[in-house]
Amino acid sequence: MEKKLGHARSFRELEVYKQARELSRIIFELTKNFPKEEIYSLTDQIRRSSRSIGAQIAESWGKRRYENHFILKLTDSDSEQYETQHWIEVSFECEYIDKTMKNDLTTKCEAIGRMLNSMIEKASLFCQKT
Repeated sequence: MEKKLGHARSFRELEVYKQARELSRIIFELTKNFPKEEIYSLTDQIRRSSRSIGAQIAESWGKRRYENHFILKLTDSDSEQYETQHWIEVSFECEYIDKTMKNDLTTKCEAIGRMLNSMIEKASLFCQKT
């Protein structure tokens, strides 16, 4: 029987990864309605930062052999969720999204941030040697 590390056998099983993917999907759909003149600026930036949250989680999984590297990649993921919050604020200020959407997306980012920080605090559980 395969031993589980950090309560999951794959980054795909992590709730934080699933929520990050869902956030990036929502943002992708939402930004389809942004003005065309934003395609190479705001649209690109918010899509990239939101997609990077999950990508950094996946990369952290591959670095579990070295706890400090694992933590570094999770920290990068957390930084990306903060950047995404910034672009959400900009989207609201430009009136591309309404206050309800801004609040919903920000709440999702904050939840992801809390999960990432919990993983960072418990990194040794994810980085156990087999």
